[in-house]
Amino acid sequence: MRQLAMISLVVRDYDEAIDFYTKAMRFELIEDAPLSPTKRWVVVAPGKRNGACLLLAKAASPEQQAAIGNQT
Repeated sequence: MRQLAMISLVVRDYDEAIDFYTKAMRFELIEDAPLSPTKRWVVVAPGKRNGACLLLAKAASPEQQAAIGNQT
């Protein structure tokens, strides 16, 4: 059986996105690990490995910032 494991989503701010997904959407924070001074590996999911996870990626350029909210 095939399944989708993780989808990347460009966000403006990690903490703002974590707050939205964990409080408003009631997702669980699966992982939040620093990768560099400006990048983190942030994963949220609707439940513990219950469906696809979202990898929240902070926009790093004006082009990526323009894509926030328009990533279909």
